[in-house]
Amino acid sequence: MRLLLAEDEQALSRALVTILERNNYSVDAVYDGQAALDYLEADNYDGVILDIMMPKVDGMTVLKTIRAAGNPIPVLLLTAKGEVDDKVSGLDAGANDYLTKPCHMRELLARVRAMTRVLTAQTDSRLHMGNVTLDRAAFTLSTPYGSFRLANREFQMLELLMSNPGVLIPTERFLEKIWGYDSEAELNVVWVYISYLRKKLAALQANLLIKATRNAGYALEEAP
Repeated sequence: MRLLLAEDEQALSRALVTILERNNYSVDAVYDGQAALDYLEADNYDGVILDIMMPKVDGMTVLKTIRAAGNPIPVLLLTAKGEVDDKVSGLDAGANDYLTKPCHMRELLARVRAMTRVLTAQTDSRLHMGNVTLDRAAFTLSTPYGSFRLANREFQMLELLMSNPGVLIPTERFLEKIWGYDSEAELNVVWVYISYLRKKLAALQANLLIKATRNAGYALEEAP
């Protein structure tokens, strides 16, 4: 899953990005509310962690703006304020959850999982296709013949493919969704990770194939 983190304290932002990426999220970090609005216009995120007190445009205004535009993306408000009125205001403005700084990283991760669970509608956090299971809580790929714990980007690529069975996903979509708009990665990095996944699927005797369409993208299909 891809998250947008809007937090103006850059040291805290870097720490949060590190924790989230270690837990198999892709994260774009911005440091003011206007940048958050600009990034959200791309509609390429599964959730937002939004600090309330930010320069240019405050987090509450960002929240109200995206909700007024009809954007239902899950939002976790992150702020140093702990008063009940602030929490109520944020939730009434359309936030899905509210967390007061400083916060424990395990609690932050639990709240991110909870707010994005609505998107996946997977109560057991597992995706199934053919004889393959992808466990989104443990980040494991498994078949009756064994299992692998996937690295961050491998996991996110397979999650995207298994969430869209049989659908051709453009190479550019992988790059934007997993590496981000600001990444200097080139398109061939997608092929490299597809190669990694194919080898793991073959080693596990998976009955799935990652089918490539030249100059277009990739689709996950059950083997004939």
